[in-house]
Amino acid sequence: MAAGAAMSIDDRIERARDVYARAVFGGDTTALTDAEQGLAAVEADTALARGLILHARFQSASADAGSPPAEDPAELPLFERALELYQALGDRRGEGEALFWIGCVHQFIRRDHETAMPYLERSCLLAAQNGDKPTWSEALRHLGIAAHAAGRLDEARERLEESSRLRREVGALPGVASNMIGLAYIAAAQDRRADARATLDEAHAIASAHGAHAIVGHIEQARARI
Repeated sequence: MAAGAAMSIDDRIERARDVYARAVFGGDTTALTDAEQGLAAVEADTALARGLILHARFQSASADAGSPPAEDPAELPLFERALELYQALGDRRGEGEALFWIGCVHQFIRRDHETAMPYLERSCLLAAQNGDKPTWSEALRHLGIAAHAAGRLDEARERLEESSRLRREVGALPGVASNMIGLAYIAAAQDRRADARATLDEAHAIASAHGAHAIVGHIEQARARI
């Protein structure tokens, strides 16, 4: 675990001020490196969180005259900065999460599955090793999306089902409903229409019960297409 990883952001900043005073007025410089690492962890967490806000804006943006929303040029550099800092800190859990979001930018925003794959695969491995089920489930979902896009339907189904299992374990049921939309499209592509419709019905029940209104909208779109 990185230095100060269990401390809050306010604690890390206050500690840095403390360490500064001890160094400047008391001549004690022993804690400077540790305090600096704590601030690096704050910067990494902040960069990741800011990137998430920009990603949410992209996902929520309405298409203008049928065109997709524009990528915010600040998003990818924020995730890349977070990755750099987590790696320097030896924070493998943070590294796995940052890798996922870099992969997600390439896959979801830029539609570049080839570039995204190494990031998603490494994220999946690190998340599994560190027991980070939320990131693990996200990486599996997006590896499933890539497999679906490549026509590897059995692999895509397996990835999404494993992602859903992890999401159920952590109580992320709206995420389960979201995965079920992908599973319904896979079922339809495999000519399992009844399975596809049943999957969407179950997804709708889950999303509605948890106030996941955006997911409900995606389910309705899938129903119209399948």
